[in-house]
Order: sequence, then structure tokens, then C-alpha cells
Amino acid sequence: MAPAHDTTPSDGLGRRRFLILSAGLGLGTAAACTTAPPHPRSTTAPDGRLRPEAEQDAPGTADWRLASTGPPDAVAGYTDRVSVTPGEPFGLHVSTTAAAFRVSAFRVGWYGGKQARRIWASGRVPGRARPAPRLLGATRTVRADWPVTLPVDTSGWPEGAYLLRLEADTGHQRYVPLIVRSTDGTGRTVLLHAPATWQAYNRWGGSSLYNGVSGAYATRSLAVSFDRPYDGEGAEKFQVYEWALVVLAERLGIPLAYTTGVDVHRDPAVLRGAHAVVCLGHDEYWTPEQRAHVTAARDAGTNIAFLGANTCFRRIRLEAGEGADDRTVVCYKTAYRADPCYGSRPALVTTDYRLPPAADPESSLTGVLYEGYPVDAPYIVRAADHWLYEGTGVRSGDAFAHLVGVEYDRITPGAPTPGPLEIVAHSPLVCDGRPSHSDSAYYTASSGAGVFATGTMRWVEGLVAGTGMCGRDHGMDTRTRAFVTRTTENLLRTFAKGPAARHAPPPRANVRTVYET
Repeated sequence: MAPAHDTTPSDGLGRRRFLILSAGLGLGTAAACTTAPPHPRSTTAPDGRLRPEAEQDAPGTADWRLASTGPPDAVAGYTDRVSVTPGEPFGLHVSTTAAAFRVSAFRVGWYGGKQARRIWASGRVPGRARPAPRLLGATRTVRADWPVTLPVDTSGWPEGAYLLRLEADTGHQRYVPLIVRSTDGTGRTVLLHAPATWQAYNRWGGSSLYNGVSGAYATRSLAVSFDRPYDGEGAEKFQVYEWALVVLAERLGIPLAYTTGVDVHRDPAVLRGAHAVVCLGHDEYWTPEQRAHVTAARDAGTNIAFLGANTCFRRIRLEAGEGADDRTVVCYKTAYRADPCYGSRPALVTTDYRLPPAADPESSLTGVLYEGYPVDAPYIVRAADHWLYEGTGVRSGDAFAHLVGVEYDRITPGAPTPGPLEIVAHSPLVCDGRPSHSDSAYYTASSGAGVFATGTMRWVEGLVAGTGMCGRDHGMDTRTRAFVTRTTENLLRTFAKGPAARHAPPPRANVRTVYET
């Protein structure tokens, strides 16, 4: 059964307590698929747009991090689009107590270790403090609804993940995230960013999908809007759960494409012919359309990597905002009977995927099932000879402290799965007083697509363990960083070749052996 309410822990992640899973979830099947065609390496798209590869030898910019954020009203902003294609304009909405501000657009990448490059900078823009946000009706949705302060032309901007840095005359700074998305993923590895999840946790203006202005779950928003800034530094979820993977993938030089879950919901074209899709460290909130499109990509031969935990856990809807479609993330959660779709369109009711009225557990795609929070445990290697661990030097039973957390997934007997799975890591833990395990698992679909799930939310954070780059590493050390980095390199390089069943040994089904011993 699902928990009655969510809680906000002291580490600020705003997560749920331990879940007790319901029995009798049904059976899953694997679908037949076709093969993705190869794609030649190039730096420009057919329409002349710059590919990510064009950036690999470009000089980086060392000065891309924030200096001082200052008080919350010092400077903040948001874009009127979650993503744009190269050359597509967007509007930047800014409020600041300073007389003026500037904007710098940094593209995240390897860049010889500098990890970003300044692609564009504005001139000095007059500043203005905007009114307090509005709280809308029964859904308690916070919206800023500020006017456009600065229209931005992205002509010449390569596809990729961007941090727009707002720079007030006072010296205070904040980020605004933006994806310059790809329209063609043929032969490429598609990085799937998770703005719906960023927004779900966003407490700017006092309310998120977890807590209301009072701090209580009961007064939380039932719908949250992209028409407002993100809280804190402005891009926390991207920096903690996505940034390090982008840097690593670009360092490897594999052909990349960029998109978001919101865009895949709307149009799955970027997934067609893709060699792989990578879901990053925290990708909890999915529409049914996004899930169907990613599943169809798997069934057409596209490899899928789930580098977090709790992926595809919440069913959401996207609805219109102030001036555009898909600007509102709707999720009633435990109040699902109040969802307007309840009783008429059960498949769209916004609650956990595994729950009625249209139960469809995420394990039929991911292979694993989210189980609980909070946890901090060692990651225990089980199948040291698996191709994923090649070159890491690990032996079965080796442990990596603190790598399992703060949420975890596991293989759950009785939950629907896509076919035989191999558990490559099996990590004992105790969550809220209950003993359990976290599992890293691998399977192949009948299309030949490989699917890997780490079973832990700290995997992407592990890529920078011991460096202090993200401000916290949960006690993970440089040995853990080396292990996670090499394993992720093996995964990305193998998946970038096309259907993994053609390039790597098949999974050795061992779920019964693991869980009956």
C-alpha cells in the first residue's frame, strides 16, 4: 500500500517514507522489435544546426559557477519554454532588486575539464522587482506570471544542456536551466532531462507537490507551474542528478542528442532510430504518453539506461499555463479521487503508477520497482564478471559505502517484469527499520535492446564523489567515483553501438537464485 502522506527530510530532498508494496501486481511480457539503423558521425544536422560533437574541441569557460546568490529576491527568473530547438527564440522573465542585470548562457560539457562554455552573453538589462506570485484556486498552484524581460535568440547555439546565469549589478547570481533540444536522435544516445521532476520539488513561492505554504503535505499544490523560477540556486535538481552525466557523456565523444520528458510526451520523433536513451538520476514524474513512447523505443531496439531510482513512479498530466500548453504539471497523488479524471478517464488519474484506478507498475519498463526512502547503504557487487564492470577490478562481494541512497529500487517478486533479469548488484539495507535490498539489474528485450537500472538515486552523484563539486557526496569517496565512472563508461559505450544484445553477452537470469538463497 502507498504511504498516507509524504514527508520532507532534513537533507532537503522532500521524499517519501518507506513503501509497503501490494501483492498480486500481475505479470509482464516482452514485445517484439526491430533494429535501429546506424548514423554517421557528424557535427551538423541536415538543416545546418550545430550538433553536440561540434563542441568537443571548443575552448571551455572556467568562470561558470555562481558566486553569491544573495537573498531570494536578489535576482531570479524563468524561461517561457522548457526547451527550444537551435535558433528558436524564448522569453526570459526576471525579477531583481538590482538596478540592472546581465545574462550569460553556459553550455554544459567536458571542454577539456572546464565543464562549460559561454555561448552567449547579453548586454546590461534594466532590472525591476516584480510582484509576489499568485496562488491559484483549489489546486494551490503558484505562478509568477511576470512579463517577458528579455527576448533571447538562440541562433548559433548548439544542442545541449544550458545554465543561464543571471548576474545582478549587486553581484548576486542565480541559474535558470534550459535544454536546447535535438530533433533527430538517429544513431545517437539521447539524454532525457527531467524538468517535470524538477518542478514537482520546486518550492519557489511556498508550494510544491510535497508541501504547501504552511509546510504541511495537506496544503501542498495539486498542480505546479513552469511559470515561476526554481528555488535555491535555480537549478539544483539538474546540478545534483544530471550535470555530471552530461559532462561524462560529452567527454566520451559518443554521438549525443538532448531532450526532455515534456518534449517526448509531446513528440517522440527524437527517439526514432536512437541507439540509446539515458534517464538521469532523478526522473520520477512521467506522463502516460512519455512512458508509452519510451517503451516503444525499447521495443524498436533502443537501449535504455535508468541511472537513478524511483523512475517513472508518478503518473502526471501536462496542462496549459499562462500563455502556452504543457506549462502545468498535475499530480493529485493520494488525493486522486479529487482528480477531475477520476471516474471518467482512469488511465489519466494522477497518482502512483502502481496504484488503482489504472495500476501499471513501472517495473514492466525499468525491470525494478521503487521501494523506499530514506536509506544509506553500501553498494554490493554480485556479478563481478559482468561486462558492465569490465576494467573496474571489482570482485563479487566488494562494497562501495554510501552509494545506495537516498531512495532505492529492487527486484520485487510478484511485480510485472519484461522478461528474465540478471541482478548484477544486490545490496542489503535497512529502510525505516525494515530489512531489504537494492538491486542493479539488466535485461534485454526481444528487439535486442538492453535495459539497465542502477537501483540507487546516488549513481550520478557518484560520478563526482570526493570532489566537492556538487557540495555534498554523502561520504562517498574517490574509489567509489572511479568505480561508478568506469561502469558508466562501459554502459554508455556499449549502448551507443546499438541494440546491446548484438554487442554484449546476454543477461544470466538469476532472480530466483538471489532471492531464494
